[in-house]
This record gives sequence, C-alpha cells and structure tokens, in this order.
Amino acid sequence: MPEDDAVALVSGAKAAPAEDENRLAVACYARAMDHVGTMAIDPSFRWLDRVILDLHFDACLFQRGKSPGLWRTDPISVTGPDGLLYRGPPAEEVPGLIGEVVESLATEDPDTHVVIRAAMAHLNVVSVHPFRDGNGRISRIVQSLVLALDGLLSWEFASIEEYLGDHTPEYYGALREVQAGSYQPERDASRWVAFCVDAHLAQARKRLLQIKEAAVRWTFLEELAERRGWPERLVIALEQSLIGGAYRTSYSMEAEVSPATASADFRRLRDAGLVKQTGRGRSIRYHATEEFRSQVEAAIQDGTGKGAPDREHSNA
Repeated sequence: MPEDDAVALVSGAKAAPAEDENRLAVACYARAMDHVGTMAIDPSFRWLDRVILDLHFDACLFQRGKSPGLWRTDPISVTGPDGLLYRGPPAEEVPGLIGEVVESLATEDPDTHVVIRAAMAHLNVVSVHPFRDGNGRISRIVQSLVLALDGLLSWEFASIEEYLGDHTPEYYGALREVQAGSYQPERDASRWVAFCVDAHLAQARKRLLQIKEAAVRWTFLEELAERRGWPERLVIALEQSLIGGAYRTSYSMEAEVSPATASADFRRLRDAGLVKQTGRGRSIRYHATEEFRSQVEAAIQDGTGKGAPDREHSNA
C-alpha cells in the first residue's frame, strides 16, 4: 500500500477496502500489544481509566469514524441472527462504571490467581461496552495486560486470542450465559471463568506440542545436513522453507552470508529435491517439496528426529 494511501486510511480521509482494513486492524492490535509490553515493565504503572482509553486508541486508530480513545456517548447493543444479544448500560454511566472496573483492578487480592483476575477484567470491560466499536478487542487487550503485569509476557502462552478465534461460538456462548442480555454485574461469572481457564490450558498444551515438534524437526534437519556434509547454516534455509517459505534476503540475514552464497545454498537444496522455487525476481520464495515435507512429518510423528530415510534426489 502506498504511504500516502496508508496515511489517508488511518486518518479517516479515505475509506479502506476490506482487505486493507483487516491489515490495519492487525497492525493496530499489534501496536496496542506492544504498548501492553511496555506498561508491564514500567515500575510506575498505575491502573487508570486513561490506560483503557489509550489502549483502545492504539487498537482502533484505523477507525477514525468510531471515536478511538473516547467513551461512547450513545446507547449500544449487540445483535445476531436471533435478534438482540446484549444491551450495554446507558452511555452516561460508562465513565463511572469503568472507574469501578479500574478500581477493582488496582485493589484486587493478589492471592486470587492471575488467570481468574484477567478473565474478570475481560468480562467487566466487555460488559460495560464502553466504546462505539472495538469492545471485544479492548477487553482481550486488558485481559492480556493483567497477565503481563503478573509476569506472563510471552503471548504464546499468556494470550488466548488464537483459541478464541478457533472457538468463537463457544466464546460468545459463555458471555451470553453470564451476561443474560444486559449489564448485570451481580450474576455468577463462574461459567465465564471456567471457559477462560480451559482456553489457557488448551493454548498452553498446543504451544508445548509445537515446541516439542520444532525440536524434533530441527534435530532431523541437523542430521540431514551432517549426513550430506553440508554447512550447518543450511538447516536455517530448510527450516524456513518448511515454515511459510524462505526468501533469499531473510535467509541471508539470519545465516549471516552474502546474497550470492544464499543463492548458491538454495540451488544446492533445489538440486537435491528438497525445495522448489516459486515467484520471480525479488518475489522468489523457496518452499519445501512435498516429498521432503513428508519425511519431516514422519520424523515428527516418530518423535525421535530420525523419521523416514533420507533419499538422495536423482539430480543431486
């Protein structure tokens, strides 16, 4: 996207196509999460309503028409295929209710597990529905901030964003059950807390499995390079080819070799039948061949890093 167009989109002077708006949403969400990381290591951090306003501004900057960083001034409701799902409290009550949320965050019992405190922060913010748009986003960001302030800075384990994306109906179902259609803070929130705890456990198990698989995959690649007498750096190229595809530039930087050496390395892997080339010019990318990918997956299933036998390609 040209720089002038990006500025116009973020400023609200130009409407964004759906695909551009999605990219801006992801970029702004990432900016808010970067802000969370900074707040989490700030020794002078204090819970204030300004914290929530500023994080909403970060996350919703691309939606200038939705008043990012400002409390809503109109009634709000959430509807679905079956009609009204939730009605937020009156707009004039928002500052006071968020003030109560912030006070509860600042004075919470440290003996209460951080996952429970974070889940309740999410529920409380989303139930107030303090903004014209982005209430789900800001609630998840505040949840992450509570976790980060307790030292859980690794989003791979602390964030349940990916789990919520994969279990959206269950997410909204848990909220609806607890909220019962309107702002009722006296209702039992145990169903919601249980959902969040399950989400954290599922996310952590998934990450641990991915870490284990990555270790097995790396062992397999190291042994392959050693058997063929290749430089160790080719393990990096093979890993990149398996995970989204490898570019010469990114490989050159990570392996700390010249572009010419990087090109020669990929030629060697291509001649060996391990990678295939797609694209042209600066868009050239190297992907693992299906046969090689099958060997790696067999090694992961085996769990030892040895997997299927390494067969030389006929052109090697």
